[in-house]
Amino acid sequence: MINFEIQGLNPEILNAIKDLGFETPMPVQERVIPVMLETDKDIIALAQTGTGKTAAFGLPLISRVDTSKSAGVQVLILCPTRELCLQITDDLISFSKYLPDLHILPVYGGANIDNQIRALKKGVQFIVATPGRMLDLINRKAVDLSAVKNVVLDEADEMLNMGFIDSLNDILKVVPAERRTLLFSATMPDRVASIAENYMNDPVEIVVGSRNSGSANVKHLCYTVSSKDKYNALKRIVDYNPNIYGIVFCRTKRETGEIAEKLIKDGYNAEALHGDLSQVQRDYVMQKFRIGNIKLLVATDVAARGLDVSDLTHIINFNLPDEIEIYNHRSGRTGRAGKTGISVVIAGLKDKSKLRQIEKNIDKKFEHKDVPKGKDICEKQLFSLIDRMEHVEVDNKEIDNYLPAIFKKLEWLDKEEIIRRFVSLEFNRFLNYYKDAEDLQAAQHENDGNNRKSKKDGRRKAEKFENDMQKANRKAEKGYTRLHLNVGKKDGLYPNVLLELINQTELGNKVRIGKIDLTKKDTYFEIQSDQSKFLLNNLKNVFYKGRKVTVTAV
Repeated sequence: MINFEIQGLNPEILNAIKDLGFETPMPVQERVIPVMLETDKDIIALAQTGTGKTAAFGLPLISRVDTSKSAGVQVLILCPTRELCLQITDDLISFSKYLPDLHILPVYGGANIDNQIRALKKGVQFIVATPGRMLDLINRKAVDLSAVKNVVLDEADEMLNMGFIDSLNDILKVVPAERRTLLFSATMPDRVASIAENYMNDPVEIVVGSRNSGSANVKHLCYTVSSKDKYNALKRIVDYNPNIYGIVFCRTKRETGEIAEKLIKDGYNAEALHGDLSQVQRDYVMQKFRIGNIKLLVATDVAARGLDVSDLTHIINFNLPDEIEIYNHRSGRTGRAGKTGISVVIAGLKDKSKLRQIEKNIDKKFEHKDVPKGKDICEKQLFSLIDRMEHVEVDNKEIDNYLPAIFKKLEWLDKEEIIRRFVSLEFNRFLNYYKDAEDLQAAQHENDGNNRKSKKDGRRKAEKFENDMQKANRKAEKGYTRLHLNVGKKDGLYPNVLLELINQTELGNKVRIGKIDLTKKDTYFEIQSDQSKFLLNNLKNVFYKGRKVTVTAV
């Protein structure tokens, strides 16, 4: 059996990881540590988040560092978020607990930069930093990186997804050219490959699993429903998994807030995590989620970056991400450290192409499932309740004092009736909610008949509804405002007619029109933002075919 002693780590580190309960290296550690200790080669390591990457690079770096104060900063670790920065720092401090002269400093935005500068002046050997704050320190000439021998780019694909490419380029130009560069990433898109090409010298590539593949411990499920049924499908999936502990990913901040608010209103233990929260609010929500006080975190991709929770049972994609690689990051948050996990997609009718792309990217097939029916959900919840009752810890010493009075109170009920009432007390809300609940698959295909034509008509109507919903929810281009008119194609309103209506205003043909989306009953169009207020006022008194036109910003 391979152990950490065989890998050649020094005694102080071996004692520290023994205290942490580490016995045998995880696959990424088993492959990375020997290369780092025995060579000075650059390394590209591709492995999913949660597979032990911090120890893979942290243990050998600590093992070879010069702990004298005069040695200066020797290791620079760059990562995408404040949370990950602090997590890496905590891990490195744990690994080096028997090396009192080793100092590790996290630097990140949102904290007092003057305090960070004072800590740098005292002398540190490791800096763990987010790119923005690191660049700020460099521009202030507050940090000396001339002694850096190792640069680690952790979660490189995440940093590029977050738009840090220019900051990374500027930082890598400052550190000595004669250094080792270690790139750790879950996926290897072209942008990450370009970093490797520009800043690494003949790197050793270590792949744990397959390139760009998802975790082997993750099952990928897909439920296809109409847009109008997505939220109800989400609730059914959650109800069908009574012990769920997961993240629901949405595309926008607005949608994240709306879905979380609906779940809370419907009695679910949920909270939203998005970019509009202050750092204090964000820390509060994330701490509640980490300790399990929140069972469902509804989040955007950006807000969830750096959140490391090892026991997630489910990732639910309320919407598929725009970039295929992001699905990998989402699903990689479950099924960690040898545990199994489930990644769920609630797909629309137009998502088939993207689902195929994801399958190709992760080298796995989605298991297509029917949305759970009310009867099945009730059965799952019932047996979960019974299972909890069977395994509850009973404090006999405390409860025995109350039993005589309880027995007296219930003596008029037989055993079966007590069980019925006990189950009903906890279970009635599911029975009441689902007893008349429709089959969402049936609802999706409610126009299906016994012939091909009726199936095609039902599919066409569902796809048209999906298309109209996408048009209604589309975001305006930068510099433009999106407006809504209460007339559409059924009223004979087409782009040329829209332009005629606008030409009736005082702005006339000076108006700069962007994208136009027409549905049966509504029209959406974009106008330069500086003209929108004027046009909103001028269209208040416009009539079309004897009907007053109402216009609102969306």
